[in-house]
Parts: sequence; structure tokens; C-alpha cells
Amino acid sequence: QPEVRQTLAGLNLTEAYREVVDLPGGEVAAAIEQVMVAIAKNILEGEGFGYSLPSRGGNDQVYLEQLDRIVLKDKHTFTSFSSTASVRKVAILTRVMQLVHGVLARGIHVTKRDLFYTDVKLFKDQKDSDAVLDDISCLLGCTRNSLHVVASEKGVVVGRLVYNEDGDEIDCTKMGIGGKAIPSNIDKVTNFRSDAKFVLLVEKDAAFMRLAEDRFYSKYPCIIITAKGQPDVATRLFLSKLKRDLRIPVLALVDADPYGLKIISVYMQGSKNMAFDSANLTTPDIKWLGVRPSDLDKFQIPEQCRLEMSAKDIETGQHMLKEEFIQQNPDWVTEVEIMLKTKTKAEIQALSSYGFQYLSEVYLPLKLQEGDWI
Repeated sequence: QPEVRQTLAGLNLTEAYREVVDLPGGEVAAAIEQVMVAIAKNILEGEGFGYSLPSRGGNDQVYLEQLDRIVLKDKHTFTSFSSTASVRKVAILTRVMQLVHGVLARGIHVTKRDLFYTDVKLFKDQKDSDAVLDDISCLLGCTRNSLHVVASEKGVVVGRLVYNEDGDEIDCTKMGIGGKAIPSNIDKVTNFRSDAKFVLLVEKDAAFMRLAEDRFYSKYPCIIITAKGQPDVATRLFLSKLKRDLRIPVLALVDADPYGLKIISVYMQGSKNMAFDSANLTTPDIKWLGVRPSDLDKFQIPEQCRLEMSAKDIETGQHMLKEEFIQQNPDWVTEVEIMLKTKTKAEIQALSSYGFQYLSEVYLPLKLQEGDWI
């Protein structure tokens, strides 16, 4: 039975928040047409050309303890074509909406790169065409996936998982050491089947490759996932769907530094720039398995494998300590305090000082046997 998560609608809050939902292509295309009809009407009535866009600034994103994720306040600002500050943004927004409408009408998916190359002279930089996609999905009230514009594949999965992808059966135990690429259009992924006891979420590609090559999942029934660093939308959607459908714990293996913790926070409570879609993108209650600052002494990691934290690292660590999702968990607070007090950090690869297979043959088995996660 899939896990049922608490929703914004079920909280009866006094303040209004904006959240998007998965919509079929036909509905999204119709919503774009409605926006354009409303704009034409405004122009004819002499009110000018522009969009009333949801505000997505830093102050508009709030962490809701009841949901344990970041959400977006329902506020709007008018972006006008007649203003020199926003004329280019309105032009790009209109052009991207036209292109998205064409993609939806054909019932196909395109990458963000494809979209950029349809009008390089207007967009100039892919960041410009990418940025308005979030504005459009927020404006239309649909997830970014519903626009049928996807990022190129980045995340990979290997281990005890079988699922269907667009009619094909995918068995993740038969994917070699490279793993199976997590598809960009998650709506084509259905029917998860697994006998895994947990999901192992790995920050880095090198650690993922080590575990896949050692077939760690054969000895310890699990599903191993990595987004190779900063989590992308497809991997976050895949993990969220996996946890909801299989209802098994997610254990994170990241570097013992503030950025490792930041990566867990993006999976758990969402990123600020996509707060409007946090319901689909977040995976609550991820356990921090390692590498934790207290592990450096516990596993006697040699001094030459420990790194000194830079001023930027310390600043990020102090900022993380104030984050509400860390404050809620005293064990996490203790770990961050150890990191800041010792001013040392270490990467997952530091465990290789005891041998390249120390991670899969000693460190993780010990952690799992002791139930050493927080």
C-alpha cells in the first residue's frame, strides 16, 4: 500500500500557499491557451501586455514543520512588457510558452537543451530559457514534468528493483556496474517491485561504482541511487516515488562536510527555487548513515585523509546549524557541532585509506549491523 503523505490542503492553514500538481498534457495546453486569451483581452482593454507571476523570492519560501518541507507563499507580482527591466523576460516567457504548447500538442518530450536551440538569438544563454520553465509551471499550476520539457539524464540506480518504463521491464540487478539511468520523464515509470530492505542514497559516482561493482545489494538487499552530486529533478522525483510506493527507509551516504548535509536537505525538504513543487520532489525522514563527523575518530581515519575546512565551509556549516530541519534532530546538531569544533571534513573516499573495498566490506556492514544511523 503506497504511503499517504500529509498535504497542504489537509492542514487548514490561514495563510495561502501555492502548490502545483501533475496534469495531463491536454489540460496544460488548455491552460496556456487560457493565459494567452486573458493577455489578448488585457491588451484590447488598454491594460498592456504582461504576466501576473507567482513571487518566488527568498522571503516567499517558508519551511512548514507540519509537512517537513519548504513551500511557496501565494503572492504575485506583475511583469510588464512595457518596462525595460522586464521586457526581455516577458518575450522569453511568451516564446517558451509557445514552444511548450507545440510540444504538448504533439504529445512528445523534449530536453531543455532542445528548447534552447529553437531560438538561440532570443535566449542567448540556456540559463534564461531554463529559468522561465519554473515560472511557467508555477503560473499554470502544473509540475515541471507536466510541461514535457526534461533535463538530460544524470541520476543512476542499481540493485534489488524491477519496474516498467514505457512498456519495457527494467531489472536493476542486471545493469552492470554503471547502473540504469534514471529517466527524465518519470511519468513513464510504473509498477515498482522490490525485496529490498532499504534504499542507499549515495552522494558520489565513485562510491556508487564501488558498491555496484562489489554487488553490495546481493549481500545486503537494497536499492542504490546516486545523482552524482547536486540532486537533479528526475532523481528527486524517482526517490520520492520509490519511498512512497515501497515504504522502505532511505539511508544517506554523503561526504562529512556541510555540502553533504546540504544534499540530504535538498532531497528531504526541497530546494528554495522549486518550493512550489516540494510535494512531489521531497522524501521525508531520510536517515544520515555516514560519513558523519563522529565517524572520523570512531573509524580512526588517518590525519592525512582529513581536510581542513575553509572559511566558506565554516560559514555554510554555521548556516546549516540554524536550519529548522537540523534543529529538530538533536543528533544532527551534535554532528554539525563536532564538524565546526574540529574544523575538519572528509570525503567518502577517505575510507579507501584502509583499502579500496573498505567501504563495502567493513564500513557499511558495521553501520548496518549496529543500526548506526540518525
